Amino acid sequence: VQLVESGGGLVQAGGSLRLSCAASGFAASDYGVGWFRQAPGKEREGVGCVHVIDGMTRSTYYADFSRGRFTISAISSDSAESTVYLQMNDVKAEDTAVYSCAGGWGYACYPSLGEYEYESWGQGTQVTVAS
Repeated sequence: VQLVESGGGLVQAGGSLRLSCAASGFAASDYGVGWFRQAPGKEREGVGCVHVIDGMTRSTYYADFSRGRFTISAISSDSAESTVYLQMNDVKAEDTAVYSCAGGWGYACYPSLGEYEYESWGQGTQVTVAS
């Protein structure tokens, strides 16, 4: 599985930013893509994830801090690849972090947003929120 993030940068507090994750090479048409972030000095945490089956979104899950402000969507070009977006609205200074996407089988995406079921990770993209 190959994952490439893009779209990070500097944004003012209260503004919006959209991150992209180009995900390809899944072995099956049932896969999950998660978004995670890691701020300096902190552990990596789950932002949200999407479960895709046959090119259609089966489910999405969000962390408490991202629900209502962030939206994850998947646009599939075929059964084994998608571009997964993380739309971030009303960003806050505490959203500053390196954001990474991860890919795995569909069961990798579940409500508690664990990371250990994912097989591959992107290189990450920096998001900096200026207050």
